[in-house]
Amino acid sequence: MANYIPPVQSKIGQIIDVIVLLVLAVGALYVPLFLGLAGSAQTSTVPDNPTWENLGQNATMVEKWNELGYATAADAAELITARFDYSFSILSLLVMIVVVVGYYVIVLRFSGKEYSEVISEKFGDK
Repeated sequence: MANYIPPVQSKIGQIIDVIVLLVLAVGALYVPLFLGLAGSAQTSTVPDNPTWENLGQNATMVEKWNELGYATAADAAELITARFDYSFSILSLLVMIVVVVGYYVIVLRFSGKEYSEVISEKFGDK
């Protein structure tokens, strides 16, 4: 049985692969932000003239806020009062299901073709 020698990818092919993967990674991180699907702390109710006391912060918490660079209660009020938005839409869920299942199908198809090519190269067509 002959040793399998895989096909060699050109340098330009490798560069294109890296660029495509970089674009996909950055896109996967930033597209949800641009579509407003990320950042669950979207609602904030800042009281008028916030103080550390009416924001529910004790002396230790105030000290930690100061260490983080928030000198006054007004500076940190928006972060402290931010609340999670647990709502979701059925449409978003269905789109996500279609995307995940579609990705799975594409991976299976491409993998099947690749495995068939490797087997035919290694063992010949039967």
